[in-house]
Amino acid sequence: MSRGSDRKPLSGAIASDLESEIIDGTLEAGTRLDETVLARRFAVSRTPVREALQLLTARALVERVPYRGVIVSEISRAQIEELFEAMGELEALCGGAAAVRMSIRERAEMLELHRRMESLAARGERAAYDEANAAFHRRLFDGAHNRYLTEAAEALRVKLAPFRRAQLADAARMRSSSREHAEIVAAICERDPDAAARALRRHLVSAAAQILTRWAQGGEAGAETDTGAAPQDPQRGADSQGG
Repeated sequence: MSRGSDRKPLSGAIASDLESEIIDGTLEAGTRLDETVLARRFAVSRTPVREALQLLTARALVERVPYRGVIVSEISRAQIEELFEAMGELEALCGGAAAVRMSIRERAEMLELHRRMESLAARGERAAYDEANAAFHRRLFDGAHNRYLTEAAEALRVKLAPFRRAQLADAARMRSSSREHAEIVAAICERDPDAAARALRRHLVSAAAQILTRWAQGGEAGAETDTGAAPQDPQRGADSQGG
């Protein structure tokens, strides 16, 4: 495989590692992500690092600040709550439409995917479950058969994806997620749009509760540092506030 074809998976892997560190607070708000430092850390050229930072920018986890470079964004409890609330309503709309509009084949495929996810959850296969979970929700969006709903849901999914992955790190949450999917699939297969919408709202509330619990345990630090090997600014560290 050529370096060019390797680059996208490599940049995605780097973005995933940095994403996890941002969500769990290892990389605090205000941390500057330097391409050269990161390239040394991951033993790669700056190109996949640059692409990884672009992915994180699209997910609103980092921002480009003039004269400072790429900085880890401040992520507040209110922002997480608003993201999950908006996603819950969008998914409820998609689920209600899907319950009415999905073909028999689409319903069967969703049911088959759900059964595979039950097995993954039972075995604790987090990475495979996370990948299947993304596919499950994409099927839900597509099943609404409304391109504007699908586009809106996909755009918000990109920003919410890091938090959804983080909450699935807990094995118990992964199993409860699978049980919630069972309710969603049952409602869709029974062509019950109201039940599908309610199940999806509950599903997003449960996911939000998990990530907010982790967030409260980890705190909301806000110190400014450089990446990895770079030292923290002691004055900014002293001035920063947790929460």
